[in-house]
Amino acid sequence: MFKSDFPIFQNHPELVFLDSAASAQKPKCALDAMIDFYTHSYSNVHRGNCEIAGHATELYENARQVVSEFIGTTPKNIVFTSGATAAVNMVVNGYEKLLKADDEVLVFIGEHHADFVPWQQVCKRTGATFKIIGVRADGTVDMEDFASKLSDKTKLVAVTHVSNVLGVVNPVRQIADMAHEKGAKVLVDGAQSIAHIPVSVSDLDCDYFVFSGHKLYGPTGIGVLYGKTEALDILPPTVFGGDMVREVGINDTSFADVPARLEAGTPAFVQAHGLAEAIRYVSQIGMDKIAEHEQKLTQKLLAKLKQIPSIQIMGEGIHNNGLVSFNIESIHPADIAFMLAKQNICVRVGHHCAMPIHTCLKNTVSLRVSFGLYNDEQDVDTFIGALKKALTFF
Repeated sequence: MFKSDFPIFQNHPELVFLDSAASAQKPKCALDAMIDFYTHSYSNVHRGNCEIAGHATELYENARQVVSEFIGTTPKNIVFTSGATAAVNMVVNGYEKLLKADDEVLVFIGEHHADFVPWQQVCKRTGATFKIIGVRADGTVDMEDFASKLSDKTKLVAVTHVSNVLGVVNPVRQIADMAHEKGAKVLVDGAQSIAHIPVSVSDLDCDYFVFSGHKLYGPTGIGVLYGKTEALDILPPTVFGGDMVREVGINDTSFADVPARLEAGTPAFVQAHGLAEAIRYVSQIGMDKIAEHEQKLTQKLLAKLKQIPSIQIMGEGIHNNGLVSFNIESIHPADIAFMLAKQNICVRVGHHCAMPIHTCLKNTVSLRVSFGLYNDEQDVDTFIGALKKALTFF
């Protein structure tokens, strides 16, 4: 489906790419948009008075508008970062100045390290209590455990929208409602949801939402931090430089309003334009259509994997959105991945930057298959055939 829109498949027709959860391939329209920017409109944004500088600024701010409309907010609530990791750390670094020793931070055990380690470390530095929210048998947040640990001391709850290991969709809105009743804010890692299901930050009612452009068919080096106005306003700037100031004096500096206050230095404006074009591309197809397509592929994959007795699917739940992680009895997944690579099939093997959830589910590593909109049923059949062939070798 839509393979012809992605140049890599024209250059490598034998490639079966099943690693979109790590990073998605790029449609030609996004690549062309960035090349066009570099060759026709390149100039640093903001304050330039020549024509191309004005056009570059317009394209950059238009990208902010496109992103805001895609997730259902306004441009002033969109901060461009270098990726989801940088976006999380921006919030964490701001909270370092806000957390006190008797405060608590609640983090889901299924978080990617990028939304786990920063909170763990800031709690160590501030003396705040770092609390883990458990996981249920279906791979989703254990809401009873969450309720028992949520208190008036909770200042922030960090939770992934869609697990990058289990593919399950967490009840983010319910979590947000409960957290807000206690006066806590909620940060949602949307890196694995943004390219696969429709996202509305107003429906989720989260205070912060982060994602990376490269997982949304856009370029690397660009990411997004969404924040409610009051949630962004409480974040003090932690990176200082150009374009984020209002007035600089010898002894003091006043800072610009959000989002400029949190975007120090020359931004990745060409990458932002590429991301905007990728968003236009998926929006034209329709996120509902993409979600339905990937869910169909996931269910086909699960059905075929269940026919192989030695397969152990991790955390199989009711929502396997575009990815499945599994192990094979008595065979290390790296050995299987090596055999698949010899057959031009790209998968991911390891802990997927999520060691705690692997440990919780009594696994060290796993093999992960993840889909993009360009995958089709033939890819599933090819993968299963190659997997069975690899198993005969062992």
